[in-house]
Amino acid sequence: MIDYIKGTITELNPTYVVVDNHGMGYMVNISLSTYDSLNKNGQKEALIYVYEAIREDAHLLYGFASKKEREAFMLLISVSGVGPNIARMILSSMSVDEFNQAIAGNNVAMFKSVKGVGAKTAQRIIVDLKDKIKLADDTLLIQSDKSATGEHFDEALAALVMLGFSQQASQKVLKSLFAKDSSLSVEQAIKLALKMM
Repeated sequence: MIDYIKGTITELNPTYVVVDNHGMGYMVNISLSTYDSLNKNGQKEALIYVYEAIREDAHLLYGFASKKEREAFMLLISVSGVGPNIARMILSSMSVDEFNQAIAGNNVAMFKSVKGVGAKTAQRIIVDLKDKIKLADDTLLIQSDKSATGEHFDEALAALVMLGFSQQASQKVLKSLFAKDSSLSVEQAIKLALKMM
């Protein structure tokens, strides 16, 4: 199996990239997130992590700017009814952090908003991947909007989740606390949240 391809970008568009590696051009299907990463500053060299999809009628390569995105893609295609193209569409519609947050928060609507994903598929993705996402990396579940809430919010949220409270409930309580007083320390936020949980 090919793990990654490193070489010169000879063609780049929102759905695929062609990477020249020692005179051989690899056409790699990509998500919009990977396109954005490769398109930054007009870079000419790229290292793309690859997933090979071998079918009877085709040998396709799917590429990702990060291992984290490739892991999310592989989790998605492990779900019954989710093929590589739908997985790529999902990762084009949301970042890996948003994907993890949508699963952690049982956000069916977020998956349903992706073209080609119906209600049943959206629910299946959440049910099938909820435990796998936790196993993959607990910290991925604890992403939040840093610009709105700051590091204290993130640390307090992480602590509450580790204490066994659900991420969604913890987030709701902390948002209300920080809305009232944005200068709360992590310790103060946790103490106040525990009284409200």
